Amino acid sequence: MGEETNSFVWIIGIVLFGYFVLTTWLGKKGSVHSRSMRGFAIAKGKVKPWIVGVSFGASFASANLFLGVPGWAYTYGASTLWWALGCFGLTWIGLLLFAKTFWKQGQKNGGSLTLPQWLGVRYQSKALQVIVALLVLFNIYYIVGQNVGLATMFETIIGIPYIWGIIIGVGITIVYVSLGGAFAQLISDGIQGIIMSVISVLLFISLLWTIGGGWNVLGNLHTQLSNIDESLVASTSEGGPFYSGFAILSIQWLLFTFALLPHLMNKVLTIEKEEDLRTFTLSSGITLFLLSAFSVFAGMAARLLAPGLESADGAIPAYIVEAFPPIIVALMVTGIISAILSTTDSLYLGLTTSIGNDLYKILVVPFLYKNKNISEKKLDQKVVRVSKISLIVLGVLSLYMSIDRPDSLALLTQFGISAIISGIIAPVSLGYFWKRANRPGAINSVIFGSGCYMILTGTGIVENVFQALFFSSIVGFVVMISVSIVVENVVKEKKAVSA
Repeated sequence: MGEETNSFVWIIGIVLFGYFVLTTWLGKKGSVHSRSMRGFAIAKGKVKPWIVGVSFGASFASANLFLGVPGWAYTYGASTLWWALGCFGLTWIGLLLFAKTFWKQGQKNGGSLTLPQWLGVRYQSKALQVIVALLVLFNIYYIVGQNVGLATMFETIIGIPYIWGIIIGVGITIVYVSLGGAFAQLISDGIQGIIMSVISVLLFISLLWTIGGGWNVLGNLHTQLSNIDESLVASTSEGGPFYSGFAILSIQWLLFTFALLPHLMNKVLTIEKEEDLRTFTLSSGITLFLLSAFSVFAGMAARLLAPGLESADGAIPAYIVEAFPPIIVALMVTGIISAILSTTDSLYLGLTTSIGNDLYKILVVPFLYKNKNISEKKLDQKVVRVSKISLIVLGVLSLYMSIDRPDSLALLTQFGISAIISGIIAPVSLGYFWKRANRPGAINSVIFGSGCYMILTGTGIVENVFQALFFSSIVGFVVMISVSIVVENVVKEKKAVSA
């Protein structure tokens, strides 16, 4: 076992070093495009649309799909398939519904670089842009989830201390994102997405020799799980996230709205031509299917091959050790590590871009350079510099927040996601087709929607984060519709009186 561990360390070390060299090269190559804020944030038109689509799927996948969700499958069994179904089906449907109009709106006023800016332009409100940018900061919890997943991989497979796994991941990501911005992030995520898709398919194929049963391999898996506990093959799971029909509905709502997350919708803004959206959404859908459909089965199979794990999030690492020879294990581990990094880099880029473009540029620049004669180009370079500095600050902060390992990786990542979605879902979706949607309605919707979520989860009134999101989203819609109508009527009355 000692020799195998040494082999893992060397092989993974060599591959990771190669990965670091590749991403650093991409970073330097992308540095040409990242000198301006537009190039750093979205690298518009510099990356082929099918690669952007694969990058979308890779950024979506994260540590959650390869560690957190299989951990649920290990613990709760077949009911976790509801998550896999929603990831491919509903998330992709959400992307198809939102992408085209979002792209068109994003081309107005010189083009939007971020989701907060998109909302600011749509509702002609700098205040809304700043509020949403502050809300986007909740994505730090998502980054922490990726750090934890990466450290879990290192710790479970090769025994690297938890804290060093976090330091390695944060260090690699900060280097190439700061160098190459969106260009480096999109290309590296595209490569990672292809590798991850191959690994997902291999995980499913491996059931043929780990579980057995030939064409009836899934039936055999079902039988063996039911022999352990009938609840492992039930459509709902007592005590788990999928414990009732309403709980499942709440989760499906989250997955449907998932595409609206800032670090994912920014990829839509990367597309240069409207006709390229078809290629982008098609490659996104294929990647989402490959990454979301198969790892759940490996998580369930791990319950049979490696019962009694201390942490359910280690189900996939434990499974691949049992299923594959050392050399393949090492390659698959590095592939899963790259999956984690593919989301982390996207999150870092989205956060730092928002800090520079939506907070520093709106709140600080008007005071620092109010009476100074400074060109737009120089100002833009200063915003880029602030974004890159904030990248280092966020890296250190996320490292600190990752020191204490959470009980559930999946639940940690969903907390920050849900806080953002509950605030933006109504302003974004109603902003597409409801002509009466206005600035006061959008601002109040963001405040009350996300505020409701934080109150429900913070006080424990609704302990389930998915149900809290569902209720908070309804609040967001009700507040936006009500305030928009009331404000519109007040304006009409004032005009009538003045006339």
